[in-house]
Amino acid sequence: MSENKDLQGAEPGTRVEDVKFVYDFTEGNKDLKDLLGGKGANLAEMTNLGLPVPPGFTITTEACKVYLDSGDEPAALRDEVSAHLDALEAQMGKKLGRPDNPLLVSVRSGAKFSMPGMMDTVLNIGLSDQSVKGLADQAGDERFAWDSYRRLIQMFGKTVLGVDGDLFEEALEKAKAAKKVTVDTELEAADLKKLVATFKKIVRKEAGRDFPQDPREQMDLAIHAVFDSWNTDRAKLYRRQERIPHDLGTAVNVCTMVFGNLGPDSGTGVAFTRDPASGHQGVYGDYLQNAQGEDVVAGIRNTVPLAELESIDKKSYDRLMQIMATLENHYKDLCDIEFTIERGRLWMLQTRVGKRTAGAAFRIATQLVDQGLIDEAEALTRVNGAQLAQLMFPRFDDEAKVAQAGRGIAASPGAAVGKAVFDSYTAVKWSRSGEKVILIRRETNPDDLDGMIAAEGILTSRGGKTSHAAVVARGMGKTCVCGAEELEVDTKRRRMTVPGGQVVEEGDIVSIDGSSGKVYLGEVPVVPSPVVEYFEGRMHPGADDADELVEAVHRMMAFADRKRRLRVRANADNAEDALRARRFGAQGIGLCRTEHMFLGDRRGLVERLILADTETDREESLKELLPLQKRDFVELFEAMDGLPVTVRLLDPPLHEFLPDITELSVRVALAESRQEPHENELRLLQAVHRLHEQNPMLGLRGVRLGLVIPGLFTMQVRAIAQAAAERKAAKADPRAEIMIPLVGTVQELELVRDEAAQVIAEVEAATGTKLKLSIGTMIELPRAALTAGQLAEAAEFFSFGTNDLTQTVWGFSRDDVEASFFTAYLEKGIFGVSPFETIDRDGVGSLVAAAARAGRATRPDLKLGVCGEHGGDPESVHFFHEVGLDYVSCSPFRIPVARLEAGRAAVRAEGSDHR
Repeated sequence: MSENKDLQGAEPGTRVEDVKFVYDFTEGNKDLKDLLGGKGANLAEMTNLGLPVPPGFTITTEACKVYLDSGDEPAALRDEVSAHLDALEAQMGKKLGRPDNPLLVSVRSGAKFSMPGMMDTVLNIGLSDQSVKGLADQAGDERFAWDSYRRLIQMFGKTVLGVDGDLFEEALEKAKAAKKVTVDTELEAADLKKLVATFKKIVRKEAGRDFPQDPREQMDLAIHAVFDSWNTDRAKLYRRQERIPHDLGTAVNVCTMVFGNLGPDSGTGVAFTRDPASGHQGVYGDYLQNAQGEDVVAGIRNTVPLAELESIDKKSYDRLMQIMATLENHYKDLCDIEFTIERGRLWMLQTRVGKRTAGAAFRIATQLVDQGLIDEAEALTRVNGAQLAQLMFPRFDDEAKVAQAGRGIAASPGAAVGKAVFDSYTAVKWSRSGEKVILIRRETNPDDLDGMIAAEGILTSRGGKTSHAAVVARGMGKTCVCGAEELEVDTKRRRMTVPGGQVVEEGDIVSIDGSSGKVYLGEVPVVPSPVVEYFEGRMHPGADDADELVEAVHRMMAFADRKRRLRVRANADNAEDALRARRFGAQGIGLCRTEHMFLGDRRGLVERLILADTETDREESLKELLPLQKRDFVELFEAMDGLPVTVRLLDPPLHEFLPDITELSVRVALAESRQEPHENELRLLQAVHRLHEQNPMLGLRGVRLGLVIPGLFTMQVRAIAQAAAERKAAKADPRAEIMIPLVGTVQELELVRDEAAQVIAEVEAATGTKLKLSIGTMIELPRAALTAGQLAEAAEFFSFGTNDLTQTVWGFSRDDVEASFFTAYLEKGIFGVSPFETIDRDGVGSLVAAAARAGRATRPDLKLGVCGEHGGDPESVHFFHEVGLDYVSCSPFRIPVARLEAGRAAVRAEGSDHR
């Protein structure tokens, strides 16, 4: 491989051998995340700010890409690493792994986007049977040196050599049992020497080779292991879940080791500049004395709150507070910080913009605006529709009389109820069978990701707000309670014991509240979210915590409404849904499905229409339906007075209004066997057989119905026109739009439009009322999109029906494919997300864009909207803004999400224009 035009930081055509693959921490900055990964870019930024960062260097994501593409590292990489290592050794006055004065380094992953715990890290690189003695002399602490060595072998064995990590854990537990201690810090140097020997035997047996004693070999193998970890199953699963591209690769950070396991005056911790769960300002984080960083995030020992560091080491605490303030002001956001204290000296190991809960995101965005750190436009980029949707989920009823089993740390909010399961495999298996589950573990690790995704919520008995479970759950928006120490979790026996001795077996129902940390036995009832109550007009900004959140949401929605160009309408079929949609901020109805008006007690009238043998019978049936339809529209226009209401004429196949063929056949057979009258059932059965189609979604439906069943569409148009005339007579402002579905050719549209225009004229003449009813069509067939220029000659508006358009473009039957093979397609990475959930930009999206251009070329004032489910999907809303649609339409509950994302889309577009 000699050339790659995608190499970051290089001119097109640059040869791989001429590219710089290694950067010192002094050479980068926070804007180089594509090249240096998030961790490397931020280490460089902190170094530039003069903060205490251990010296080191970063191997770029481009080196990783070359390695993954070719199976080997770039030819120049080894020499570049050697040059930077030589400089690092000179700076530190030590040599990597030298017996008398060893330099030790960590090798850590660092992709552009944070993927907590998904990729590999190895600490204490450079330790060997010889250098461990030098480290002991250097530190004046033999126990520390052997503890560091056993950690290296354990981490290296699992991460680099693929040894089962449980084997090391079991050996460690045996060593503690033999010593009759409960935590590893109570093991002495002699115990740890024995443990090192045991660990080396495990490596030799399981890996088929000895633990490498050459420090450079350790480092090179660790670098390759980090590269390889980009493509582990758990990393790929996490990227699919978070919609992170698979082709980014990871950087590798080689950093001088600083040690938090040098005794009680040392330690490691994680700090947040604000509470990632609530967004409140204060001192938030975890600290663990005499430990290395992995101990904190792994949750293997329970930490103390960060505030306690003030009494443990006030000098380091004060310096940390200063640095935290510096970083938050510099990044203008919540920062997540990893630090180590080595014998009273503070070192910064990482910072990044911290993951936060949905509520915290809204609070923090408004707080930063108030502090003058960001403006309203930037605030909109700090929140998103998925977070707003989370805030609209129900919460537990505080008044419910349900037994509380315990309480842990509120790590990620939400109200989750499900059956207790104690391993990821069971969580996935039961979830796929339709069961809701709560994954219960002592602590989670990256191998639990499958189960965490499948579960409604996660409960751990160990760890804090910075543990693996907490960080990953917050990133996924999953309910999580951590560190519930009073709960005794026994994963082998698949049970949990609560205070008082009651046992929760696998399959028992538990409820967890990620907002309070409470754990309940049984199912807790839920009540509406305060955010939904706000949108419903039942809650107003106030002083308590719930109202504080409502205030933040209210302000962000106001920001979005001021910025957005896209209008947001509702998909609503009755006055009740229309009124709710209006309270949620809908600016009209983008889709009224008239077929829903033919169900219930009206089904019999439709059956009579279908069974009509003569024109007179058919007209009589339509005559009976007309006043019912008119009343529906009067109510709808009243609810949406002054706002547009797009009414879609009857769309589905007629067989959907008839009884099920199997059920009807049984009824006819039973009646015949009992010699009972069954003439009507027999006629219905004959009609069902007559209307049966192999593929009804591509058969007699939509505009085709209106053209082959005389009077059907004209009855509906008459009802719409009469309802509009009645509302106008009441001094109201009805704004009806008539939408013709499933059009494939302009001739269909012209025929129905002309009939509709005649009916409207008749109603105007009869009522003496001038009506302005626009007529348009639904673009839901590829041919309609491809001939949009012709259709625009006969249509005043287009509404893209992206549900059917996705089906017809892909050749998918949604009712079948989602259950049959979509799961496999998502797992194999064929889909990043279902095309029915987020619009397929390349296929369906290109047709939408082309149709919009062609339609407006014919009719510049053509109104363009979308009424498929994509209208409420955050990512799709951004696409519809980009291609110039006028509005999106979605279900009432998703209207706030669409409003917010429409504002964010406008801000993003402004940012692109400025660039």
